[in-house]
Amino acid sequence: VQLQASGGGLVQTGGSLGLSCSYSGDSSRNYVMGWFRQAPGKEREFVAGVGWSGESTYYADSVKGRFTISRDNAKNMVYLQMISLNPEDAAVYFCAASPTRYISWDAKYYKYWGQGTLVTVSS
Repeated sequence: VQLQASGGGLVQTGGSLGLSCSYSGDSSRNYVMGWFRQAPGKEREFVAGVGWSGESTYYADSVKGRFTISRDNAKNMVYLQMISLNPEDAAVYFCAASPTRYISWDAKYYKYWGQGTLVTVSS
């Protein structure tokens, strides 16, 4: 499975930004997709995940109500819409694919990773 993230950039505090991730490869449409982020000096953390059908989603408490994950299997795309951004959201964001049946917050269950895309939030 190959993943390619895009859409990062610079946004002001309180602003919005959308990230995209294209995926390809055998059975990739059956995989759980997740977004993780890593800020400088911090560990990689789970942001959001979506089940293979798109019906199930799971969010980290820190982004619940502000971020929305979705996927379009017809286009082989997964999205992360982010609103009300603050400087604590600044990080490199990664999309990842997991062959497990359920959405997990634990990065060890995600077998495939895309390159990161940088989100910068100015105060």
